[in-house]
Amino acid sequence: MMSKTNDADSRTLTLERVFNAPISLAWEAWTNPEHLAQWWGPEGMETKVNKHDFRVGGEWEYAMTMPDGQVFMAEGVYTEIVEFEKICSTANFKPMTEGVEIQAYFEAKGEQTKFTFKCVHETEAYCKQQEEMGFYNGWGSVFNRLADFLKSKM
Repeated sequence: MMSKTNDADSRTLTLERVFNAPISLAWEAWTNPEHLAQWWGPEGMETKVNKHDFRVGGEWEYAMTMPDGQVFMAEGVYTEIVEFEKICSTANFKPMTEGVEIQAYFEAKGEQTKFTFKCVHETEAYCKQQEEMGFYNGWGSVFNRLADFLKSKM
């Protein structure tokens, strides 16, 4: 039997965090557009939620403005939602990243939330390129902002 050389693991970048917030709050930060606007995007960006149809098949679109005024668009379609467990979506982050799937997993750990974020790319080469372009720094910054946001709500 031949093994698939392009399996999802070789095309996936993963970040894990433990947030000092209950899962209900962490979930709300991802699902409430007013909350999303306060942390989505790397440090220094301002985010405006244009669309947020939180249901399977629903579209989302966020405009992220850099300090220099440049605007990046983030958009996608929700493909799977399991309350307090996971949110999966197609995603385009124009102009840097297109045609990826993002997966956010939530797990209650007492009053904390174990959070796992996966970004699945179309090819291994594209995955490597995205990693070299700063995936971990960029998304790390986003989730630092999320951690700060959650702390401010406690």
